[in-house]
Amino acid sequence: MTGDTPGSASGTGGAETTRLARTVEGRPLLGDGDGFVPLGAAGIDGVDDALGEACGAEAFAGSVLPSIDDLPATRTPTERLSFGVPFDPGKLWGIGLNYADHADDLDAVRPAEPASFMRPATALTAPGGPIRLPPTEEASRVTAEAELGLVIGRTCTGVDESEFGRVVAGVVPVIDVTAEDVLQRNPRFLTRAKSYDTFLVVGPWVSAPVSVDRLAGTAVRTVINGETVAENTVDRMLFPPKELVGVHSRVMTLERGDLISTGTPGAGVIEAGDTVRTEVDGVGVLEADVVGGE
Repeated sequence: MTGDTPGSASGTGGAETTRLARTVEGRPLLGDGDGFVPLGAAGIDGVDDALGEACGAEAFAGSVLPSIDDLPATRTPTERLSFGVPFDPGKLWGIGLNYADHADDLDAVRPAEPASFMRPATALTAPGGPIRLPPTEEASRVTAEAELGLVIGRTCTGVDESEFGRVVAGVVPVIDVTAEDVLQRNPRFLTRAKSYDTFLVVGPWVSAPVSVDRLAGTAVRTVINGETVAENTVDRMLFPPKELVGVHSRVMTLERGDLISTGTPGAGVIEAGDTVRTEVDGVGVLEADVVGGE
């Protein structure tokens, strides 16, 4: 799984970005649009430390990740690598109905505050998947959707919206999966409907650094079997990324490796044999195959 980036590899607005990744074997990597080098070539021990280094895009004179060109290592082309989940996950937040158009499509009442939920780390799976469907007697209608994920890089509480770039290390493509018929039986079953093993795909890399300006106008697409089923831009969110970080940091301490998946422009029904794709312009592409439950 190469994770080739649609649009400019340098990110929205032309800002140069660095990619933090790990191979399926867990080897940490640092890269750009031309390939990856071992993270150790930058004198950084692991991806967790690199997340802290990546903070500082706004209002903070912190450290930044080095240019790949300045490191004593030769790039490995992206297409020759297989990627795992790019960081050690902490708390996993999801946001429902965060695009105005998506809420309208579902005839849903737009929430006055972020409609957030949590899911377990056991729901995570690496780029490529597979996403495993539950047995049909458990769930017969399953949907998948593209999302933009925010990766926290520093422990923080009570974050002001102006400090967004101080605590967010970068952004990552996400595939969010839902057992729709479980949820339809009762909205209180949301956590269960989102928490089956393999129902959250993250990767192939974290794109850093990030800023509010960089994300402005970024397009997010849900693509199933090569067909775009939903598309929208970050500026159409009801609650923008900086507000989501602020709200959740007031509820609890956010820590390095926490993920806030910011909601979807729309979902599509998936079946065994399908391929789901998240495209986030200037950030990356994430794909996963779908297999039947056992």
